[in-house]
Amino acid sequence: MSLIVRIIAEDAIAMEQLRAVRSLDLPDWCIAAGFVRNRVWDHLHDISPPRAPVDIDVIYFDASDMSTEREAEFEMRLRALEPLPWQVRNQARMHVVKKDYPQHRDTAHAMTFWLETVTPVGVRLEKDDTLTIVAPLGIDDLLNLRCRPTAFGRLRRAEYDERIAAKRWRELWPRVEFVD
Repeated sequence: MSLIVRIIAEDAIAMEQLRAVRSLDLPDWCIAAGFVRNRVWDHLHDISPPRAPVDIDVIYFDASDMSTEREAEFEMRLRALEPLPWQVRNQARMHVVKKDYPQHRDTAHAMTFWLETVTPVGVRLEKDDTLTIVAPLGIDDLLNLRCRPTAFGRLRRAEYDERIAAKRWRELWPRVEFVD
């Protein structure tokens, strides 16, 4: 069992949140970004229990319904199950929202357009209760406490730097090495 799977599987709150999202039966979904990254970094910094996330990023891919109303409906359904700061986004429509992004093929492809290597890591709870990690750029940087811009993030270096500063990662996780 990978360390990420173990960290998530042993976290009762994370598993409850994954069960809530699984109940929506979204296509090609996962909970990503801070949901995984923060738990892993908290674990590697011996912070227990893990800090509550600012939001819970649920991503999915459904080219047949790219309406914002559908995303809002999913957020309402999740809040009814768990009153948390859910953020549900259909990755099939990101090229519409962000005009200079290419059309994505699936959820994993969409994640490659995120700014830093430690964020495009997600987890999905399968119908048989196994956990699947979705990590199109790998997990090495996350597990080795190393943060760097993705290829896309290098093209948007100012956004990357602003994001790192705004999120206060250097302060929250002092052992993380920030690499150019």
